[in-house]
Amino acid sequence: MRDLLETIAKALVDNPDEVSVNEVEGESSLILELKVSKDDMGKIIGKQGRIAKAIRTVMKSAAVKENKRVHVDIIQ
Repeated sequence: MRDLLETIAKALVDNPDEVSVNEVEGESSLILELKVSKDDMGKIIGKQGRIAKAIRTVMKSAAVKENKRVHVDIIQ
């Protein structure tokens, strides 16, 4: 799950070296904290949050296979 989010984020930003994903695992849920450079925040969030919503949708769909719930937090 972590690798998928990292791959998506690195494809969207100008500074792929500054992308990092922190994984916090609970009993049945998984929290992924995505951190990008300040300059790339707009590219990850998108207009009216559309890109962020699409990323969260893809991650939730991938999590269904593992019977887990995923929450993606975008951190500055």
